[in-house]
Amino acid sequence: MTTSKRNLVVCSLACLAVFLFGGLFQPGEWYAGLRRAPWTPPDIAFPIVWALLYCAIAIAGWQIFNSGQRALQGLWIAQLLVNGLWSWLFFGQHWPLASLVDIVLLGGLVLVLMIACFKAGLRQAGWLLLPYLLWLELATTLNAYIVRFN
Repeated sequence: MTTSKRNLVVCSLACLAVFLFGGLFQPGEWYAGLRRAPWTPPDIAFPIVWALLYCAIAIAGWQIFNSGQRALQGLWIAQLLVNGLWSWLFFGQHWPLASLVDIVLLGGLVLVLMIACFKAGLRQAGWLLLPYLLWLELATTLNAYIVRFN
């Protein structure tokens, strides 16, 4: 297997692992009892959107790892770990404030990663991360609403 193919498999499996890890923590009764923002998408939207986003994150990661740039690789890994932590904090532990801190950090990491990709000439990887950043901004407002009104 070539290095490029190995990088694609590893990045895809890493994203799949985070997606499946997040799925271990279901919304359940606790979430159903929370006051949620009026602009909260229907529950079915979340796994669909996240599946698509993880595909884009994996492809961006593949390009980043193919570039051989260690700093970008570290940022990509860091954002993926912080991403996975959110589901455990919010749905697993029922800690909306801690999860809000996590998602703000995550948004910052993704923004820094995007900018670094553009500066490194990895424009496609940078653009692939834009829908992720936009979804995180929406998710941050949803999380903040829950912290504020519950």
